[in-house]
Amino acid sequence: MSKVLEYIKTNELAWQPSFNGAVGDLEGYRGALIVEEGKQLSPDRKLPPKIQAKQVIMVCDDEKMKFLTCELDSFNDFAPMYDKYKEFFSPEGIYVLYVTDLDGSGTFEYEGVTFTAYPLDESSVWNEILELVDLEKGDMKKLSAEEKIETLYDEVVDNDTTDAQKTYDAMCELIGESSKQLMGAV
Repeated sequence: MSKVLEYIKTNELAWQPSFNGAVGDLEGYRGALIVEEGKQLSPDRKLPPKIQAKQVIMVCDDEKMKFLTCELDSFNDFAPMYDKYKEFFSPEGIYVLYVTDLDGSGTFEYEGVTFTAYPLDESSVWNEILELVDLEKGDMKKLSAEEKIETLYDEVVDNDTTDAQKTYDAMCELIGESSKQLMGAV
């Protein structure tokens, strides 16, 4: 098991995982990751996480995250997420964030690691990242969970997922109101 997934398991940071396993020669994860835990109500009962990276799709080698894409409710959640998982980010990795309260997009560097952030209005991270790397959703439906992550990762590596260069401070200035539309029955 990679150090990334071992850290997640040991610290009980996986939240509603839908995949956790081999992706070719690498390892993958889909689900949410806890950034800040919910309040402990009793020894066996805990509130949902206060901050989480949602809709996570991650590929890692033995030591580092090679690819991560996820949804953040606010760009203000980025720094706590980075701090929680910083030992696993790498300058060579590809990190694409979809943030519900951003009024614009950009690629920025944070502590020597490059991230790209896009607004997320009403779609899902899965749909957005497929569109970003020009993969057809219909073609992906035929694949297993492992094959989906592997195919996506291969395309992410072969495509440019970056946006206009901005500073981290400039990205913080793009924080607005959450624009995500709730879908489904209310």
